[in-house]
Amino acid sequence: QVLLVESGGGLVQPGGSLRLSCAGSGFTFSRTAMRWYRQAPGKERELVAGISSGGGSSNYVDSVKGRFTISRDNAKNTVYLQMSSLKPEDTARYYCYARYWNLDYWGQGTQVTVSS
Repeated sequence: QVLLVESGGGLVQPGGSLRLSCAGSGFTFSRTAMRWYRQAPGKERELVAGISSGGGSSNYVDSVKGRFTISRDNAKNTVYLQMSSLKPEDTARYYCYARYWNLDYWGQGTQVTVSS
């Protein structure tokens, strides 16, 4: 079955950096576009970044442009989210997402807390 497993979250001070990873299995990872979403307490889940199947195209929500970078390693079936210059408003649970054969798949999420 399709499985997405995130890792790399944690507590970081404002201005710090984290790299999230999402390992995919059970589907053709190299042919699947991938996305990162996040959800803060009391807020709706929002799309943070997306990347095409080959990695040649990516997009970001305005609030993270210039600070976050999405990338992927198809040999490792893994997508990454490099987060820099983190702000308290980046605090959220971050989820990996894939759409495969018209079905939506989510990971369990990884918590990112930005606080001094």
